Amino acid sequence: MIGITGGALARFGGLVLGGPSPERVPPSVAAAIRHEQDSSEVLVSLVQAAALVFFAAVYTLTPKAFPPTVPFEPVPIALGFYLLFTLARSTLALHGRLRRGLLVASAAIDVTVLMVTIWSFHLQYGQPAAMYLRAPTLMYLFVLIALRALRFEPGLVLLTGGLGALGWLVLLGWALAEQPSVGVTRSFPEYAMSYAILIGAEVDKVLSILATTAILALALHRGRKLLVRAATEQQAAADLSRFFAPEVAGRIRNESLELRPGQAELREAAILFVDLRGFSRFVAAAPPRAVMELLSEYQACIVGVVRKHGGSIDKFLGDGILASFGATRPSPSWAAQALRAVEELVAEAARWRADRLARGLPAPPVNAALATGRVLFGTVGDAERLEYTVIGEAVNRAAKLEKHCKREGATAVIELEAWQLAEAQGARPAAVWASCPGRRVEGLERPVDLLVLAGEG
Repeated sequence: MIGITGGALARFGGLVLGGPSPERVPPSVAAAIRHEQDSSEVLVSLVQAAALVFFAAVYTLTPKAFPPTVPFEPVPIALGFYLLFTLARSTLALHGRLRRGLLVASAAIDVTVLMVTIWSFHLQYGQPAAMYLRAPTLMYLFVLIALRALRFEPGLVLLTGGLGALGWLVLLGWALAEQPSVGVTRSFPEYAMSYAILIGAEVDKVLSILATTAILALALHRGRKLLVRAATEQQAAADLSRFFAPEVAGRIRNESLELRPGQAELREAAILFVDLRGFSRFVAAAPPRAVMELLSEYQACIVGVVRKHGGSIDKFLGDGILASFGATRPSPSWAAQALRAVEELVAEAARWRADRLARGLPAPPVNAALATGRVLFGTVGDAERLEYTVIGEAVNRAAKLEKHCKREGATAVIELEAWQLAEAQGARPAAVWASCPGRRVEGLERPVDLLVLAGEG
């Protein structure tokens, strides 16, 4: 029975308060929320300044509801004080210096200025204190409560509403204590036609303030939970997208169908395989940090060129890089893009090697191979672990052609068919490629007509 009751209470709490918050909010998400809250404080200050200008204009231009012989006018005094306070608050908000204590003090000052202004009305008009209980100026308290919601922090809303309700109870007590002769009534007509105090009417005002505050705070609490969950999931998606090519990450985010193993599309594409020659020997002799630094520099060099020419990184295979053109993102000039990428890649790799050698660091040669053909682009794996990739004979040929670079003493190798297709799509080769017809490539059944770019193989 206790378990059933506890489960029912938990479900009810979830219904009222919203779903659970993440167990741990990433620091980047917490920083982003704080930044938004700081920005909202600037907005609060702007709203306060606009309200001051509006109320000052209304007060100046509209006919006064009091004779010119009143001893003093509290509204200009309150507006003047509030102007100074708003300017100080705006300065702190613009410089990001509004800390928790200042925020609490700001909410308290807002409510205090409003309540003191309302209290002073009976002095202005020379009437019993109960007179100010009819002042419509109390409605501005709801503006102050709503203003705190801009920060998306329920605690400040509760504080403002609670202070407002307490302030009104203080004014009610003052009115009852200052002039008991005014009296308390239970008759609404008498209350409406005199200064008699109807306790129920004042309690209704307090309850309205508290109810509005509670509802708004609850909405903010639920909304803040949703905001944190959404921001956390967005950050997680952004972090995960770094493990995929941008095109694949976008496809995963925008996929309208359920992702499952075996989904694939047939594409005409160019497959580029890049590798470091002699990397295994380097790994065996070098410390781990040096290995990772070399890989990081090399991959940054290659990936930048591939993406510049519209290619997509399919995967990193240690020192190997598999990229595709036209598979993840269809293009009418995928072969031309691939050829341009290979030529620039070779030039960039040469500069990278020269820079490392000048610094006295190991710089293995970079080899690349390009093949074209029909490939499958889709998901492989199982329900727990999926991966987008390209599959097909062109992928296998590119890998085998890259290994053939060493035999040819070449930096890059490309199939003649891929070359002709790239030229048909508008590519104009900038490098000097040598024709090597009828080459036997290990792992391929038939001789292949190749074009090679001379260099270190």
